[in-house]
Amino acid sequence: QVQLVESGGGLVQAGGSLRLSCAASGRTFSSYAMGWFRQAPGKEREFVAAISGSGDDTYYADSVKGRFTISRDNAKNTVYLQMNSLKTEDTAVYYCNADPISVPPGGVQYYSGIYRRGYWGQGTQVTVSS
Repeated sequence: QVQLVESGGGLVQAGGSLRLSCAASGRTFSSYAMGWFRQAPGKEREFVAAISGSGDDTYYADSVKGRFTISRDNAKNTVYLQMNSLKTEDTAVYYCNADPISVPPGGVQYYSGIYRRGYWGQGTQVTVSS
């Protein structure tokens, strides 16, 4: 069992930045691929970014590529999402995910479609105002 706690959400103006954090419990953090997903009101939850267990490989949705950066600190059992150049369409609840597979097979394709694997945090609200 892995417990995930997100933090760092809030209200920011368009063009601004936020950094989300996700702290994980357990001793085998580095064996989990970690991901960030988001869900806007009335929409399905969607993939944002992911990182392999070692941190060597990262994966991004096209909508955030070049603006968001995912990273992890395995010594601190924490994964981060640095969000720059935020847009109003980035407004959503952001969820942290831990998948017990160190490297997602197929990269971004692993997260396509309806993804329900692994463990989830409770979410943190990000609101971007115009």
